[in-house]
Amino acid sequence: MTDQTLHWREWLPEFVLLALLWGSSFLFMREGAYEFGPFPTAWVRITLAALMLTPILLWRQQIPVLHAHWRPTLSSGLLNSGIPFACYAYALMHISTGLSSILNATTPLFGALIAWAWLGDRLNATRALGLALGFTGVVLLASDVPGGISFKEGGSGLAVVACLVATFCYGIAGSFTKRYLQNVPSLVTTTGSLWGASIGLAIPALLSWPSVMPSIHAWAALGIAGLLCTALAYVLYFRLMTRTGPARAMTVTYLIPVFANLLGVIFLDEVVTHWMMGCAVVIVAGTALASGLVGRK
Repeated sequence: MTDQTLHWREWLPEFVLLALLWGSSFLFMREGAYEFGPFPTAWVRITLAALMLTPILLWRQQIPVLHAHWRPTLSSGLLNSGIPFACYAYALMHISTGLSSILNATTPLFGALIAWAWLGDRLNATRALGLALGFTGVVLLASDVPGGISFKEGGSGLAVVACLVATFCYGIAGSFTKRYLQNVPSLVTTTGSLWGASIGLAIPALLSWPSVMPSIHAWAALGIAGLLCTALAYVLYFRLMTRTGPARAMTVTYLIPVFANLLGVIFLDEVVTHWMMGCAVVIVAGTALASGLVGRK
């Protein structure tokens, strides 16, 4: 059934749930990162998600497909989740979940820019305007980070850079997938890339594993981040992609900062300023134009 014939009541609940899961992942990653550190946080989340998705892959009898495409699938793992999750785990130790989630909305901006530079995707005037608008929003947002921008160790400047490195990796991963994994089922790509990221992060995670055993609270936070905010969220995303089409499914990116900011205010006493919201609107508008989801009008 296509997005033209499917009634909104049939897909909207899953769409909102997906945005809630991905928005809440910033909260749970933050709770885990303070005790685990960036690399172990990313590794635990990724490995749990891979363990949950593997039985589904077996049930759908898609292991032979993974075996046939194992090199590019595993290789994409660090770009798809390994480096980004570690970057966000670091960033969330130094800036708010709301700010991190707004910066996460720049993913389609880097995706459009890299696709133009690498794959030769057409970048018309409207999409170029969107890129300029989106990156302007990032600069404005970073210019008013609470406490000011600092590039010393643990400073907010490095945290903002870490978020942008993560979204840049997501952008490269998108073009990599389109170039080398275009005809591979999404579940195969995701599960294989998660295992690739788990393998790639194993040594850094073990070398930086905390000397004091993390609390049950931290383990529970990463358990939720891995099983619900990653594995279940990907299953929902695949389902939405199939039922409504990729264009509509991608718009979930715009709703994620709403839930991330709301949860940050409720549970972490974070402050959402008018400046942050204004910059978020600029970034989302630029992203919508750059990704081609909306036209100039």
